Amino acid sequence: MAMNNIPSVDLADFLSDDSKRKKKFVNEIGKAYEEIGFVSLKNHFLSDQLVEELYKEVKSFFELPLETKRKYEIEGLGGQRGYISFGKEHAKGKKEGDLKEFWHFGQEPTPDAELIEEYPKNVQIEELKDFNHTGMEAYRMLEKTGIYVLRALALYIGLDEHYFDHWVSNGNSILRPIHYPPLKEEPQGAERAGAHGDINLITLLMGASTGGLQVLRKDGQWIDAIPKEDELVINVGDMLERLTNNKLRSTIHKVINPPKEDWDKPRYSIPFFMHPRSEMSLNCLEECISEENPKHYEDITAGEFLHQRLVEIGLIKK
Repeated sequence: MAMNNIPSVDLADFLSDDSKRKKKFVNEIGKAYEEIGFVSLKNHFLSDQLVEELYKEVKSFFELPLETKRKYEIEGLGGQRGYISFGKEHAKGKKEGDLKEFWHFGQEPTPDAELIEEYPKNVQIEELKDFNHTGMEAYRMLEKTGIYVLRALALYIGLDEHYFDHWVSNGNSILRPIHYPPLKEEPQGAERAGAHGDINLITLLMGASTGGLQVLRKDGQWIDAIPKEDELVINVGDMLERLTNNKLRSTIHKVINPPKEDWDKPRYSIPFFMHPRSEMSLNCLEECISEENPKHYEDITAGEFLHQRLVEIGLIKK
């Protein structure tokens, strides 16, 4: 039967002391990521209260006057921290800018991180006293959830359960609150977010304020991704697809423009892009190479791959 929504999995199964339940979660999420590259996940670490507080802060920020927001658009960071204004980013291969503005929170590493790169500092907002604190609290809970998802995938692939822990703890992850403003006229060739695959290992998406997210099924059909209210949508990114030699799929997805009667409604969504440390190797894993599935990609590090892609989507110049 054709899948008309993304599969739902329960993190409580993986966290339980019951080995059968744990194995069930590993198989469910692994198969879903081979088949469609997306799941919705319940029983994650984000509380309803934290989600509510974050949306309140995010909406308050995007309602600030444009000249105030522009103060926080920092040149020379390739859009990696702070405010990124409307239409700046486009999908790979498209010239039309996406119909959105957004903010980036980044990693605040622990003192013992021993990083080989220095991350830019987070940009502090003067006008909203709880904005940065609430954003980083949500960042930590999403990071924690993502680590457990990657542990399950490590087991599915045949690796040590903690294979990813070092690489993603203090990794270069980004939390991106996005505002898609109301539409005033028919967009010419532009969508709220053009069809794309994510760059990173996995993306964890908090429920958007309205629908619009669509996922491309293997048979070429677009389907709506509709999680329940308390679920996160989690998908495979290009880095993980590359690392697993196409075993786990980075599925193309987009945010479509609303029907005309809903043009006056803004849309908010908050994805967490889980990136590893830049020195992590993305060379295809031996466990994922066989005669039937020979190696598809050249060797590369996560940092090199990220740089390539940021150039392709217009956030940094060559």
